[in-house]
Amino acid sequence: MTGRPLDRETPDRLYTVTGGRSQADDIDLDLVTLIVSESDPTPGMQSEHVRMLDLCRTPVAVAEISADLALPVSVVKILLRDLIDMGRVTARPPSSAPVHAELPHPDVLKEVLVGLRKL
Repeated sequence: MTGRPLDRETPDRLYTVTGGRSQADDIDLDLVTLIVSESDPTPGMQSEHVRMLDLCRTPVAVAEISADLALPVSVVKILLRDLIDMGRVTARPPSSAPVHAELPHPDVLKEVLVGLRKL
């Protein structure tokens, strides 16, 4: 899919796409948050919403949506907020690493290093 470069994007179009909003209310979407469509597009939907729903039939990260639509991440987050409010998409935040990850004992690491040097 080819989009227009952002440097050619007019502020008027972005203003229209977001309905004049400059930020998504009360939403915490990370660039790696996965978005999944929960429904098909319906007639009369905004074209960007339709493209997002089609793109997110399988889980897609917010950053990927932004790149595929050639829209700034801030605009994509606003549009995703609309879709979340309508129940059309689900956001799956990235899972965090285990808090108590256990590291190998230093003696084991030394043995590995000695073995690597012998190679």
